[in-house]
Formats: sequence, C-alpha cells, structure tokens
Amino acid sequence: MKKYLLFDLDGTLTDPKVGICTCVQYALSSFGIEEPDLDKLEPFIGPPLKDSFMKYYDMDEARAEAAIEKYRERFRDTGIFENKLYDGIPQMLNALNSQGMFMAVASSKPTEFVRRILDHFGIGKYFKVVVGSEMDGTRVRKEEVIQEALKQLFGNWPVEKTKVYMIGDRSYDVEGARKVGVECVGVTYGYGSMEELREAKCDYIVRSVEELQKFLLRGTEKKDQLTTSQRIWQMVLPFLIFFLARNIALNVGAMILVSIGSRMSGGDFLFIRNAQGELESMTGNAAVLVSTFGYMVAGLSVWNMAKKTIARTAEDMKLLHIKAEPVKNYCILAGATAGLALGLNFLFLLTGTVEGSQAYQEVAQAQYAAWFPIGLVSFGIITPIAEELLFRGVIFGCIKRYMKLSAAMLVSSIFFALYHGNSVQALYAVVLGYLMAYAYEYFGDFRIAVAVHVLANVLSYVLSYIPAVSVLANWPVCIAALAAGAGCAWMLHKEKKIF
Repeated sequence: MKKYLLFDLDGTLTDPKVGICTCVQYALSSFGIEEPDLDKLEPFIGPPLKDSFMKYYDMDEARAEAAIEKYRERFRDTGIFENKLYDGIPQMLNALNSQGMFMAVASSKPTEFVRRILDHFGIGKYFKVVVGSEMDGTRVRKEEVIQEALKQLFGNWPVEKTKVYMIGDRSYDVEGARKVGVECVGVTYGYGSMEELREAKCDYIVRSVEELQKFLLRGTEKKDQLTTSQRIWQMVLPFLIFFLARNIALNVGAMILVSIGSRMSGGDFLFIRNAQGELESMTGNAAVLVSTFGYMVAGLSVWNMAKKTIARTAEDMKLLHIKAEPVKNYCILAGATAGLALGLNFLFLLTGTVEGSQAYQEVAQAQYAAWFPIGLVSFGIITPIAEELLFRGVIFGCIKRYMKLSAAMLVSSIFFALYHGNSVQALYAVVLGYLMAYAYEYFGDFRIAVAVHVLANVLSYVLSYIPAVSVLANWPVCIAALAAGAGCAWMLHKEKKIF
C-alpha cells in the first residue's frame, strides 16, 4: 500500500466530456471548422489542449494558442460545470482519507479551473495539494505537473517516489509518471482504453472506481483474526493430511500390486520372480507406479482445501494482474528456473553433497530404477502438481494473509524442504520452493508455480537419469548456470517489484 496518491482530474475523477468537447467545438467554429459530432472530440480529454489542436487540426503554435483562448472563453463560466463525478468517487476519496492517505490532484488543466471544479463537487477538502498548468501556457507537460505536485506534497521532506502512485486514464499520465519515476495506475472507465494503457506500459490497470478503491486500499483490510496456535495448525493440518494420505496410499498400492502379482504369472515389467515363477519383489517400474498412486491420492486429499484457497488468492491478486505480463517475462522466469535447477544439481555433485547423503541415495535409487518415460511422467509431472496443491496452493495461500509476503514465501519453502526428509533435496527445495512462490505472486497464476516445479523436476530427472549429461558437471558450467538463474531472477525483480 502506498500513502501518496496523485489523481488526474478529467477522465479519472470527473467525466468532463460535454464541457470539454463543446468548448473545443466552440473554439473550432471560430476558425470556420464545424464539428457536430462530440464523440470525435474525445481525444481532447486529457492531453494538453495545445498539443491536441496542433495534432488533430494541423494548427501551428500561434493558431493553437488562439484556439485555447476561444476554448477558455466558453469554458470559464459555462463549460467548466458541464461535468460530473464518476459514481463512487466521493465514497472512495472518503475511504482513502480515513486511512491517512496524502492525496493531490495533478492535472493538465489550469490550476484555477481545477480548484473551481473540485469545490463545485465538494471534494476539494480531500486534497492536500492541487496542481495544474499555468494560464500563461507553462507547466503543461504531465511530468512537470507531477514534479510540482510531489514537491508541494512532500514539502521540506525528501520525495519518496517509491511510496507514490499517479492515477490517470490516458497514456500521457503513464508517460509522465514514468519520466518522473513513480508508478502509475491506469483506469479504463475514463477515456483511455486498455490497449492504450498497456502500450504505454502502465504499471497497474483497473476497470472501475470500485476496483480502484480496492487496489489503493489493499493491505488495509482486516486480517484473519487467528491465534498463533490456529495459524500453526492451518499449516500443519494440510501437511499431515497430505503426508498420511500419501503413505497410506503407498501401502495400499503396494499390497494391491503384490496381490495381483501373486495371482498371475509373468509380468516381468512389474514383478521379479524366482526360478519357480513365484513372486519375490516388485521392479523399479512397479515401485514408481505405486509412488505415483500415492501422490495422486495425496493431491486429491487436499484438493478441496487447495481449490478454495487458490480461488481466494486469485480474488485477492486479480487487481494486480489485470495487465497481462509480456511474453519475455515468462521466458526470463524459465531461464531463472533452468539456471538455478541445473546449477544447484551441479553444485551438489561437485561438492560431494550427493554422495554424503545416504537418505538421498536411497530416494534416487528408487526414482531412477524405472523405465525413463514412467519416471519422467511420475516425478516430472504428477508429483509436482500434487506438491504444489499443498505447498503453494494451501500453505502459501493461507499464511500470506497474515505474514509479510517475503516471509510467507520463505516459510512455505521451508515446509517444502522439511517434507523431503534429506539434506540434498531440502537445500534444493528451499531455493526452488521460494522461486515457485515468487512466480505465483509475480504472475498471479497458480499454474505458473506448477510450471516452474515441473520444469525444475524434469531437468533434474533428465540430468540424473542420463549418464552422458553428467559430463556437463564442472565448475565453469555450474557457476555459469547459477549466475544465469540468479541474473534472470534479478531481471524479473527489476521489471516489477512485488515486495
């Protein structure tokens, strides 16, 4: 939540179409230009008037300034009040004010007109600072208006740009905010389209006054009132359900396979028999199929909890993700996942961590004793889906509601690490688990966390299953992979800071 809010006026707080377009129509008629369709004059709402007259009617600077004078001739006493507040604006401003927000208006319209409009609608009391352009034609650029608004808003204190939002409906608002170095919230209920705001690289986009209010007040909502023991239980209960369901399913699955193997002959793909054809044990393929069954049951055991928590989390995050992420960010995430997954695997091999963990050796032996396609589907797809339902779907989705985001990411990854029960996978799970939670929050889509998990597991499985790949395990490659993974993660952070 940011405490300093700069609002554009036209198209953001008020709908000025009739007043502005009629005054533009009046100004144009003085030059012999008749434009009966007010809709065609909507592009004049938002940008500096001089720019619009020059752009849309090929006026030189002198004619544009003369047109502005004619515009103001009508606007000063008539057009200024041919205006209306968007529904919900007074209620939103009151709610923001009650939370101690510091609000300002930063408009390209002359300050004199801005103040009269705010007072006319009775909302001037909410704004600590009101800044517009000057009547002499200076300070008309949006970045100049924003700079002045920040200067007045912060007074003698240093300007904290990271605590500021510029809120507007046009690309000019976005571009001005970017030039000054503050984040911009675009609104599509005004006169700028979703496409215009996206093309201008608006940081956040909302579609209604209600959504804008929710977005600006996020973080002030009443938190779940849970005791410490209830919060701990909220994490432990699904963990225990998942763990017990998986172990019970493993035993039941093994019993079923043994029963089948005892009643039939052959089946060398699944069963090992003695010379008399009697069942002695199961093959690695059977063991992996039993493991797959265990994870499927475990995933189903927390499915209802995960579905509800994921839906609730999606609702919480939707305002942060109305603007689609560019394809390049998904590619950068894939680079971070691949680099960290490969680099950590090489690091554990080169440092002898793998050989030093008997528990991991037993896990690896069971995983890689199966036919490659079976193992890849089991450990590369089914297992990650089941684990994500628990660790990111339920645990992270719950604890982020009462923890700082970075802490919630870390706690969920620690639970993920403890679950694996050996030092090698635990270290790996802490790093990749944090990345999975980060990706979930960054892209606002649970499926992205699953995709990161799947990619990491597939790479790790292929790396360990195919001996020829082990020739890549050397220090230069290891360092390069880790550097690439960390670099990609940093690039994502630079693109958009989520905490």
